[in-house]
Amino acid sequence: MTTLLDQIGGPEGLQRVVDDFVERMLRDAMIGFHFSGVDAARLKVLEAQFAAVALGGDAPYQGRPVRSAHARHPISGGQFSRRKEILRQTLEDHGVAAEVRQGWLEHTERLRQAIVRGPQDRCGVAGAFGALLTEVGADGAEIAPPVSEG
Repeated sequence: MTTLLDQIGGPEGLQRVVDDFVERMLRDAMIGFHFSGVDAARLKVLEAQFAAVALGGDAPYQGRPVRSAHARHPISGGQFSRRKEILRQTLEDHGVAAEVRQGWLEHTERLRQAIVRGPQDRCGVAGAFGALLTEVGADGAEIAPPVSEG
């Protein structure tokens, strides 16, 4: 069975696309500042792991769940859309097959509510954005956070 990851050239092909994508994000006037002080090499590895899972790979994603990884960043809907547009342009520039582009972009869109800060993040709990009641894993599925005792 051929996966979307296979169609992009396996882990090596994916890494080439991700490396370019991350470099474009870092340079972007609208969202680049969010990456100030971020280890770009580590970000490229984690982005590739995350994308590989979304594209049908079986290697594990070793980063934090999406919601907690982005919780301290006030990411607007426009900034999320800008990141998605940079991804779309990068995929097109690399000649990535339409099926792979569509799958990757759809997966990205499913993560919007976990990343964008705004009214949908309010949970009726005191605090700027409310309590984070769920996390989102690399596959986009919600997972329950650990329950603290106390």
